[in-house]
Amino acid sequence: MKKIITIAMLFLFLFSYSQQMSLEKGKFYLGGNRIDSREARNLFATNVKAAALYKQAQSKEALGGFLLGLGIGLTVGDLAIGLFSDKEYPSALTYAGLGSIAVSVPILSGRRKRYNEAIEIYNSEHKELKLGANNNTFELNAVSNQNGFGLQLKF
Repeated sequence: MKKIITIAMLFLFLFSYSQQMSLEKGKFYLGGNRIDSREARNLFATNVKAAALYKQAQSKEALGGFLLGLGIGLTVGDLAIGLFSDKEYPSALTYAGLGSIAVSVPILSGRRKRYNEAIEIYNSEHKELKLGANNNTFELNAVSNQNGFGLQLKF
């Protein structure tokens, strides 16, 4: 009986341990190991709000990146046209490109906040099990019913 209880407790502690997710330099890390965005999306899928925030951040990143690229392309293209032809350089393309770059900055700046909110939700649901004197959440009870006696472990 001792062996069964010891093995059961060992498996309980192994399965109850979860690692915290973090975002460093635009990359997701789970317990110190880098994970790709597909794995992060699958982890966020356990909570509807976290998944929605992650999806919003991805949408902001895609739209902001597109506008930034479009703005840079228009500005550089107009510069090349101005350098290699007789047209006057600052034309409407340059102003449209600069406007696109200006619009992309606030769009891209809001994505990190959404990622961090999704990570906070994920981490709050998957807190590490801390063993020690400060943890009062473990309860070991002897229970009985019409089928017999047993041990109940609550955490």
